[in-house]
Amino acid sequence: MAEKRYEWSDGAVLEDHSKRKHKILREYFFEYLTVRSQLPQQTKFRLAVVDGFAGGGRYQCGAAGSPVIFIEELKHAVETVNLQRVGQGLGMVEVECLLILNDHSRDALELLKANVAPLQLDIAQTAPKLHLRVEYLNEAFETAYPDIKRLLETGRYRNVIFNLDQCGHKHVERRTLIDIMRAYPSVEIFYTFAIEALVAFLQKDDPALLASQLRHLDVEPTNLASLEGAMSKGSWLGAAERIVFETFRTCASFVSPFSINNPDGWRYWLIHFANIYRARQVYNNILHENSSAQAHFGRSGLNMLSYDPSHENGSLYLFDLTGRQQAIGQLLEDIPRLVSDSGDVIPVSDFYESIYNVTPAHTDDVHAAIIENPDIEVLTPGGGERRKANTIAVGDVLRLKTQKSFFPMFLNGGEARKV
Repeated sequence: MAEKRYEWSDGAVLEDHSKRKHKILREYFFEYLTVRSQLPQQTKFRLAVVDGFAGGGRYQCGAAGSPVIFIEELKHAVETVNLQRVGQGLGMVEVECLLILNDHSRDALELLKANVAPLQLDIAQTAPKLHLRVEYLNEAFETAYPDIKRLLETGRYRNVIFNLDQCGHKHVERRTLIDIMRAYPSVEIFYTFAIEALVAFLQKDDPALLASQLRHLDVEPTNLASLEGAMSKGSWLGAAERIVFETFRTCASFVSPFSINNPDGWRYWLIHFANIYRARQVYNNILHENSSAQAHFGRSGLNMLSYDPSHENGSLYLFDLTGRQQAIGQLLEDIPRLVSDSGDVIPVSDFYESIYNVTPAHTDDVHAAIIENPDIEVLTPGGGERRKANTIAVGDVLRLKTQKSFFPMFLNGGEARKV
């Protein structure tokens, strides 16, 4: 597949898949900043943001590109957080941010500088609690990466977000993704690519994996043109998600393998990498607030990729109301089985660690399925019982009730029996 690069000097056109991706990025980044600045004792929060393929900052229509989005949401979040804190009688928080903007195109970088300069001036004049430093690099991302690491290490940044919105697939090495996710105590990556480019890469790198994942589609892996007829089908989306997850699952503890939704053909992937369940939990919730922006094909409860494609028992999940209702139904069955696999109790913190790499579900739906479940009770650290979904806390414990209505499978013979 030929890569389609933006011509920023002539005015880059904002495509629909980029518009959807930017809305998710904007809302997640704002939520990230507000969550990370909420401790009552907190007076400062430090972070670094790396935009590896920054572009020119604004599209032909005037819409913000990712660097401008990051700057706008930094100011928005600092103002919102401090307004709330003053209302609560708390001291205000100062935010210090290093923004590293890299692009291989000199034209794009010069345009970016022109678009960023007035935003920096505005922050200096109107946002005294926000301290923004911008560094520009003009290299291919892999070439720039050692310099990026040095900047982050020199500043001793622990909280880092990478936005890697590349054309194609080959501009970011998988080993670099792994290095990023291991290098910082609190790090997340937004990683974008075209699925055809990944399939072309796997055709050479891991043809056995590719062939096994595409077999049920009657697609010949050596002929990528044959994918065209399958790309708008749910079965293709399910197969592609499996390919994506198998390719990247060892890069981070939590990997979201969801496509940018395009029913005419699922081609572009926006993956979120994180090492803590809370980040994936928030990301899932943001997707539900932007229903139909991303798409998943498979199960909507737990074990989202465990459906059997040969039986076509998966379904399209668009993070909308219909999908959420379906998810709750599956979660009512899945959650007791997960607890049973641990014995009869599991701490809520361990439960979250177990599920957030295998479910697209919203936190509220997970909690609703727990409270409504006839087989589960939620116990507080003091031994009391939770009765409302919105009161479930990380320190609680999920416990199977004595009388259970589900049918677990036991190792001694495989027969299901009533408990």
